[in-house]
Amino acid sequence: MNSLSLSDPLFHLLSEVAIQEKVRAFVIGGYVRDCLLNRGSRKDIDIVVEGSGIDFAHAVARRMGPGVKVNFFKNFGTAMIHTETVELEFVGARKESYRSDSRKPIVEDGTLEEDQARRDFTINALAVSLNPLLNEVVDPFKGIDDLRSGILRTPLAPDQTYSDDPLRMLRAIRFASQLNFQIDEESFQAIVRNRERIAIVSTERIADELNKIVLSPLPSRGFKLLSDSGLLELIFPEMMALHGVDTIDGKSHKDNFYHTLQVLDNLSATTDQLWLRWAAILHDIAKPATKRYDPAQGWTFHGHEDKGARMVPGIFRRLKLPLNEKMKYVQKLVQLHLRPIVLSKEQVTDSAVRRLLFEAGDDIDDLMLLCQADITSKNKEKVKRYLANFELVKLKLKEIEEKDRLRNWQPPISGLDIMETFGIKPGPEIGIIKAAIREGILEGQIPNRFDEAYAFLLEEGRKLGLQPVKLLKESISETPSAKS
Repeated sequence: MNSLSLSDPLFHLLSEVAIQEKVRAFVIGGYVRDCLLNRGSRKDIDIVVEGSGIDFAHAVARRMGPGVKVNFFKNFGTAMIHTETVELEFVGARKESYRSDSRKPIVEDGTLEEDQARRDFTINALAVSLNPLLNEVVDPFKGIDDLRSGILRTPLAPDQTYSDDPLRMLRAIRFASQLNFQIDEESFQAIVRNRERIAIVSTERIADELNKIVLSPLPSRGFKLLSDSGLLELIFPEMMALHGVDTIDGKSHKDNFYHTLQVLDNLSATTDQLWLRWAAILHDIAKPATKRYDPAQGWTFHGHEDKGARMVPGIFRRLKLPLNEKMKYVQKLVQLHLRPIVLSKEQVTDSAVRRLLFEAGDDIDDLMLLCQADITSKNKEKVKRYLANFELVKLKLKEIEEKDRLRNWQPPISGLDIMETFGIKPGPEIGIIKAAIREGILEGQIPNRFDEAYAFLLEEGRKLGLQPVKLLKESISETPSAKS
């Protein structure tokens, strides 16, 4: 592991430019780390130059050929080259110092060794020379030993590293979760001591690291570290509030924090969809607010799905997560997450399945994945029974979907159809009749077809004292203008 072969022609080109320009240049950081860990080839490669990273980038672009563009940021001394296959970032070697109220460093030109010392972790301070192109890794802080041991340590004293840039505390936990590494004990205690410094980090950067933890192979690992370090309480107090078990009259409820992590891990074994994983995180988020003790029933959390759905926008807003369809998707899954589980405990009726299909729409498959992950009882027989019933729910969903076409359901009768039939203007009768048709279809009184629904419409109209002035054919309701 002490050497690394950079055999790609790109590295030979970089080496030739470095020799031609008479500068010391190095591949550094994540690319070197991941190659040594056999994590596959990254498309983003960091190059550090003793000199001007911008000048070196322009020299590389000229060598790569016409049409290669350099995006550079003079104030930061960085430059980037994007191609179809790779993203190169160039920066001059530097040393940094920090003010106590900011994580933005005061930067000065430096040597490779000084640049490596400013890195967050020893495993990210590894470098390979491009001038000349060598296979030997430059490793002044024993990062290779830490890679072998699966340890995260800081090149400098951890208190200084985390105080200077508190985002590194979240990065430590993120790398531990992504790589299944241990955080060095001295380093972890420094995170505990410096946790309040997270207040100077922007919410957007915190959210970015949180999302990477959520997407890691076993996200519970990251969230347990966030909890143990005291960071979770500062950045995501609603999740921290799930912690703990209350006992009254010898009756206890489960620790909803660890239950949530188990659901998240269960789900993560089947999907890497970020917002579905967020639905797992938030599915029981309102349990602390709805927790009640009833002497007859024990602990209850009535309505936690409704309150949880109402909490989602506020949490997304505070964490600077997207307030768009992604948020609405998470909100819907939180709102509906009990429905399939209730069906799996009871006799499955066609009516209940129709309503679930109607409300979940195209998200029904994701909802079923979430709900299956939510079956976490320690009673193996109970889990086995629920899972068996769950399979019956799935079969019923498929059967009714094929028969009644209720996913993303559009009613076979529109408001315009009703107005033309009875010769009326928009008014409350339209909503009453449409609701009656919807309920009739969901309850199985009539099929989800125009002819039967239209006959039902005429009957409902008569109940309201309406008489048809024009009888319609199905072709009218199928035209785009006929839908409202």
